[in-house]
Amino acid sequence: MTILGLHPLDAGILLAYVLVLLAIGHRLSRRTKTESDFFLGGRKLGKWYQFFLNFGNMTDPSSAPAAASSVYKQGIGGIWLLLIPLFLTPYYWFMTVWFRRVRLTTMAELFEDRFGCRRLATLYALVAIGMVIFTIGLGNVIALKTLQPIMVKSPSAYTAADRQMLLDYKDYETLRALRQQQQQLSPTQQDRYVVLKGLCDAGQINPCVSYLRPLPFYICSSLLVAIIIAMGGLTATAVVNAIQAVLVMIVSVILIPFGLARLGGFHALHEKVPAAMFYIFGDGQFSQYTWYSIGAMLLANFVGITAVQSNMNVSGSAKDELAARIGAVSGGFGKRFVTIAWGMTGLIALALWGANRSDPDQTWGRLTLLLLPVGLIGTMIVGILGGKLANLGAQSVVVSALVVKNLYEPLFPGRTEKHYMFVARASVPLVLGLGVGVALWMGNALSLLKFLLTITVPWGAPILLMFLWRRLTRAAVMIEVIAGILFIAVIPFVVSSLPACRQSPALTGMTQEPVTMVRAAATAEDVSRGRAEQVGQMIEKEHHADAVPLFFEDGVALKNPADPNSPLEGIGRFNIEVYLLSLLGVNVKNFTPPTVMTVRFLVDAVLPFLVLIPVSLLTKRGDPQKLDRFYARLKTPVAATPEADALAVADSDAQPARFDHTKIFPKSDWEFTKWNRTDALGFLACCGMVGIVLLFFKAFMLIGK
Repeated sequence: MTILGLHPLDAGILLAYVLVLLAIGHRLSRRTKTESDFFLGGRKLGKWYQFFLNFGNMTDPSSAPAAASSVYKQGIGGIWLLLIPLFLTPYYWFMTVWFRRVRLTTMAELFEDRFGCRRLATLYALVAIGMVIFTIGLGNVIALKTLQPIMVKSPSAYTAADRQMLLDYKDYETLRALRQQQQQLSPTQQDRYVVLKGLCDAGQINPCVSYLRPLPFYICSSLLVAIIIAMGGLTATAVVNAIQAVLVMIVSVILIPFGLARLGGFHALHEKVPAAMFYIFGDGQFSQYTWYSIGAMLLANFVGITAVQSNMNVSGSAKDELAARIGAVSGGFGKRFVTIAWGMTGLIALALWGANRSDPDQTWGRLTLLLLPVGLIGTMIVGILGGKLANLGAQSVVVSALVVKNLYEPLFPGRTEKHYMFVARASVPLVLGLGVGVALWMGNALSLLKFLLTITVPWGAPILLMFLWRRLTRAAVMIEVIAGILFIAVIPFVVSSLPACRQSPALTGMTQEPVTMVRAAATAEDVSRGRAEQVGQMIEKEHHADAVPLFFEDGVALKNPADPNSPLEGIGRFNIEVYLLSLLGVNVKNFTPPTVMTVRFLVDAVLPFLVLIPVSLLTKRGDPQKLDRFYARLKTPVAATPEADALAVADSDAQPARFDHTKIFPKSDWEFTKWNRTDALGFLACCGMVGIVLLFFKAFMLIGK
């Protein structure tokens, strides 16, 4: 007997976990009485809670399937999509202090506090809410694609349509494998391949028949989050993340021993996976993740990560600066280690199946069903679903703070705190509902991850500069933000929505098809063609990877998948960055896949500064007294108690110049400050840990070679 495809033991584990979460929310509801309690945990969270909150906020288990999917498609280099913040961890040692010292509730308040501009604060709140809704939608999609292959129908329950879909999918995988192995497809096979690829890209054929349907899953899981957060706020999120941290570590590594046991160990893994797939940095032919594309991603991530709204909520909830710092860097390094484990799981999938699966987003779920015994399957479901709930909970608190503090309260000032708490709680199900709508609309999860890496950049650049450069002006920020949003989000969306643009022959071009030589075991086909003497002999083979579109993120496919002669149509976000270079005369047709990625991230990272700095120098300075108070407070250490901290801030307001001696450039507009012992030792320790993680990563890839 099964319950929606699950053994009763696994279903019982899932039910027990849901009941525990509801009990936690109910218990903490008695402690959540004020806005500070709901939005910031009362600013009382110590080092351990900060670790759990940061680790849970950074390590949404839904990222595990995304990482495995990326590695499955491009080799271990694909892990950089999620591992790139490793190099930013030393930056967290300082960034968290800024957000704790400004002593605000939301990031939007920072614009009003620094520039005295409510319009900027409102604009940030609106855009940030949109970004969080997209993040919630992404979490929904990845969790669904992970759990669908686990909760599958038995063959006896298949309908005729189900059987036909599975046959079509199997045909597609077979033809795709032949094409990658340089087998010549007949005209009939080629037409069939094109049709099936279009159906797969459109989501009309899948590798399994699941009981789990998108809409019911999204609604039920979102409703559970809404109930828990409405009761306990950020404190409930921190407690759930404390439980979730243990589950994350379990689900991140649990597939590895079972997968290696089935393969025959690390040595067998290296025999069955091409050596190029173990390259930490791709060679530009097999993977998009070369050293230069990773560098461009790092630059964009460095700029954009400063603008993430949860920075203010998480760092602001710490009881002191040291708790904020230790929580951020320990949570960050914890994520890097489990991310490497996610990548190894993707390699195991490659060894088991080869590069034939056309929906890599389902890799994690299919491995779970294939490898894990009863009981551990339930643990995996709880880990993935619980991580989704914890992450959505944190995002919901962020949005509720923006809604109340920056949209509702300015329109309806002077209401009671109880009234504002009601609005905060009511906003949670609304935002989660919008996240469901986004999940139903979106397609490729990995492309959305790349989009979220860049959409924060127009805000990240001014936030970074406002902490460091006194000369930054309100006019420059307004111009840059509006231009950046138009460039990164609005124009690409408009172009992608216009059929004439999507189907333009000039915009549906592809890069050259990457071809690389890989070492792999010979097949019977190789022996019959004289390429090897016996099956299993290690030989050099050509591997044909898929080309990538120049101007569309998710691909180029037939407008009508059933008609091989149908015109081509771009899918997903329009890559305006590459198109801009083509307008400037650059021959983008010769770009390789990593070059396309590099251009996108590099242009997005650099353009904001090319606007902010010149425009600031040409426009009027801000109010000197307001700026003095802002930077004095930014340099005022957080005191041990709220009362002592209020006195310290009052002293800085009265004597704004009392920390000027800490500036590296005393008479300039730059606000870089001298490091103290804690700054220096913490930074060096973080740099050392970055090196340790990289050495561990490299050593892990060499085991069994």
